[in-house]
Formats: sequence, structure tokens, C-alpha cells
Amino acid sequence: MRNEVCQLLRDALVSLVDEGVLPDAPDTEVRVERSRGREHGDFASNLAMVLAKRAGLKPRELAEKICAALPASGLLSRAEVAGPGFINLFLSPASYHVLPGEIRSRGAAYGTSDAGAGRKVMVEFVSANPTGPLHVGHGRGAAYGDALARVLRAAGYDALSEYYINDAGRQMDILALSVWLRYLELCGETLPFPRSAYQGDYIFDIAATLHREHAAQYQADAEALFAELPEEDNPMLDTLISRARAVLGDDGFGRIHGLARDTLVEDIRLDLERFGVSYQTWYSEQSLIDSGAVGRAIEALKETGFVYEHDRAWWFRSSDFGDEKDRVVLRANGNHTYFATDIAYHRDKILRGFAQVINIWGADHHGYIQRVKASMSALGLNQDDLSVLLVQFAVLYRGGEKVSMSTRSGEFVTLRELREEVGRDAARFFYALRKPDQHMDFDLDLAKSQSSDNPVYYVQYAHARICSVFRQLAEKDIDADLAAADHSLLTEPREADLLQKLSRYPEVVESAARAYEPHQVAYYLRELANDFHTYYNAHPFLAAQAELRLARLSLIDATRQVIANALDLLGVTAPERM
Repeated sequence: MRNEVCQLLRDALVSLVDEGVLPDAPDTEVRVERSRGREHGDFASNLAMVLAKRAGLKPRELAEKICAALPASGLLSRAEVAGPGFINLFLSPASYHVLPGEIRSRGAAYGTSDAGAGRKVMVEFVSANPTGPLHVGHGRGAAYGDALARVLRAAGYDALSEYYINDAGRQMDILALSVWLRYLELCGETLPFPRSAYQGDYIFDIAATLHREHAAQYQADAEALFAELPEEDNPMLDTLISRARAVLGDDGFGRIHGLARDTLVEDIRLDLERFGVSYQTWYSEQSLIDSGAVGRAIEALKETGFVYEHDRAWWFRSSDFGDEKDRVVLRANGNHTYFATDIAYHRDKILRGFAQVINIWGADHHGYIQRVKASMSALGLNQDDLSVLLVQFAVLYRGGEKVSMSTRSGEFVTLRELREEVGRDAARFFYALRKPDQHMDFDLDLAKSQSSDNPVYYVQYAHARICSVFRQLAEKDIDADLAAADHSLLTEPREADLLQKLSRYPEVVESAARAYEPHQVAYYLRELANDFHTYYNAHPFLAAQAELRLARLSLIDATRQVIANALDLLGVTAPERM
């Protein structure tokens, strides 16, 4: 309805140009906002205040002329001038009465639009190092990223979801080393397992697979391996990795590296799919290296003059773009840095034709944003084509006590465990209820409760309640041709509230897409469920007179459809029974 109201105002401006009130067709975007209270109408616009100077009139005078020039329409019942020049617009009851039929005819498509005009957008999210299972912190990024992609598609954007697999670099080498050391233990070797290696049970599982498939093929003397090691953690691990490569050869180390990577990537993929998250592409960091994309990106930077050589290493002049210091892209030993692969990756995103690329990162990556944007500018790309959205990790509470998490030590609650304990729907809805950059305490006890205090239960129960009404209808053999409903019979205040709330849904979807805020959909669902439950408790459906019953059934059926559509945008199911 918002778009139709805007069009009426645009038509009024055209009339005022024809009358000479306005000198020319204004290029000002016509905007309306939902009014805060019913007494102020359904929509309000400050259009007259924006254009008053151009018209040479006081805002209230221009507002009165705009109201008078509004074309006749069944959509509006009246328009009023308020305050210094606001225009309050009141929709006609008939404009709301057609709504249930429109929702029924559009079904799952109700709320979708072409606002995004097919603009190609990439949403890259989670992208956790495949060095262990996903934990509940990653779950928040997964729920947010997937919901955002769904909302963007609903608003007419061509949105693609991508997972960037960080399968190159030191952390993956530590993972491969950790697996090999556990494998050596299975071969009968006794060794002091490094405290900074990966400790989780999943390392044992991968090592067991390696041992089962290759027996003692990769066995080595542990005593020689651990002789005369540096005492500090990082030098110790680097030395062990170097010795592992020497003992196993590139081929042997590569096989263990590949087994660990493939096992964990597949584990992550399955976890996310069971969480309702799917990706169109899984993009390998290693592929950027193998294809030469990293080298090409560094060469392109050299040509721009934004990299320089110092102490045999190559440095990017990120301080020229507001970063606190310059950053190494190519080390003195010839190895590229993680930053270099990130430069190549973001260059590749734009070269693949995306008009906007959205990165969803953990809040601890805040300091990394400026240097990545700087590299895009240095390469002649528009840094505004990149949006970085930060997600705070969720803090999990069970029985009122905080659960600690550490990936390296293996002491963490996995996303799989969360899903099995509270269910996918509760987990995803709880994650969606907060802005991603806000701190979040995840209360497991609340998520599992079956009460109105549990927001996902409250919303899903509204859907199930409506389905129950129609089951009762069938059991009583009551005919309900919803297409024949006379919605003008819906005169109760709670019915008006419900119709108004249903009319807002397309606006909520567009707003959520523009602002990258799928939590707007979750907030809307809570309000819609509250309006429905209030209505359900106040008015009979099946016991009402036949014509009124049909109108009310049509209204709640439309409510059911909108609840299902909105829940789907959040990756949450709409159960028919609870």
C-alpha cells in the first residue's frame, strides 16, 4: 500500500506543475511513513515541507494544495494537513477489505517485490576456518547471513550465498599436524601432545580414519620428532610442521592436510544444511593461490604504486587510506600473507560481476575492514561496493550459568549440539531477534520452554492455532468458500488492527532488505502473533453467524499465510500442530 500512496502523491505533484503551483516536475523522492497513531491516519508525508521553498509557499499552504490535487481513488478516504505542514493520509476501509483476497491469491509470493530490480548481490557469511566443528557463535552468523540472503531475494535482489573456505595458511598446517600427531599415538608412539595444537575429539576421529585407511604408512619416530624443540608455543608448532613436511614429504603431508580439510568442510556443510542454511558456492582460498589470482592481484598493486619493497618484503600502503600502519602482502621468504589472499578474493568478487558484496564477519574483525576497503580503492575498485556487517558471538547460558568456549582446547558447544538440544527453529529465531552487532545472551531454558515467553513458540503457536480452526471446520463439515467472504463485515477494532498489520508485511520485507536487518521480520512476527492471539481470545470464529464466520475465517487464513511467509524468511518452519 505504501507504493500506491506514494504514486497518488506523485500524481498530485504533476497536477500542481500543470497548474503552475510548482515550476517544474520535482526530482524529490516521494516518501511516506506509517503514522504512529490511528488518529493521525495510516501514512504521513513531509513532502510539502521539502518542496515549500521551490513553490514559494508556506509548507501548510502547499500541503493544502497537494491534498486538494490528490486524484480520486478508492485507496484513500481523506487527507489532512497537520502541524507545520505534514500530510496525514487515511486509507479507506475498502482498501483493507481487499487484502485477505490478495494474500490468498498471491500465497507464498505475498510480501515479495521487485524493489531490488535484480541487482546482483553476494552475501558471504560464516566462512569459519575448517579447523573444527562450528560452534554456537558461528550459528549466529549463519542464521543472520542466510536470513539476509532470503530477505534480499524476497525484495527482488539476485542474492547469492557464498562460503569462503580458508583452506590455506598456517592454521590449516596446525590442523594437519594435530591429526598426524594423534595418528602417531594410534601407531603406538608416545609423545607430548602440544598444548597449542587442536585438542578436540574430532582430531582423534580424523586420525582414526587416517590410521584405518593407511595403517602405519605415515608412522615416524616421535622421539626424534620432538627432540630439541623451542619452548614457546608458536616456534614449537612451526618447527614441528617443518619436520612433519620433511618426514612425510609434500605428498604425504598434503594427503593428511587434505583429509583433515575435506572431513571438516563436509562436516561444516552438513551442519549448516541441517540448520537450514545452504550456499550456492563454496569458494576455496587455495584456488586463489593455485590459479595465480593472488600473484596477479599483487602485481596489479605494484603497478599502482601502492605497494613498496622494504627488508625484501612487499608492503601495501594501507596507511595512505587511514589504516594505522602499512601491511605486508609478500613476505621476504616469498610467501604471501593472509591479507594478500583476501585482496585477491575481494577483487575476484567484483570481477565476477557482483554490484554489491556483503561480508558478515565476527566483531573481532572490526580492525580489518579499513585495510580491505583500502586495497579495493588501490586496485581502482569502488570500496563502497563492499559492505561489512559485524556479528557479536552469542554467549550461551544453561541453567543460568555461562558456558565457556574455546575452539583450540575443544571445550565448546557445537552448533550441532545446540540444534539437537533446542531445535533448529528455536535457535534460528532466537538468533534473528537481535541486531547482529548487539551482545546476545542465548538462554537455552527459555528456548526450550513451551510458553508465551518463548518468542518462537508464541509465533509458531499462532500458525498452529489457525490450522486447528480449519481442522475443526472440516470435522464439523462446515463449508468455507473463502473467495466468497464479505470482508466489509470485519468492523471490530481488533480486526482493523490485524488487517493493518497484514498490509505492512511487504513494507517490512523491503525495509529489512534495504537496511540489511532481517531482525525486522522477527519483530514484525511477534507483533502479528500478538495481534492474532488477542483477536482469537476475544472473538468466536466457528460459532459466529455464517457470513461473519466466513469473513473472519478469511482474515485468519490470510494471517496464517503471512506468518508462514515471514517465518520462511528466517529459515523457521510453520507447524500445523503443536
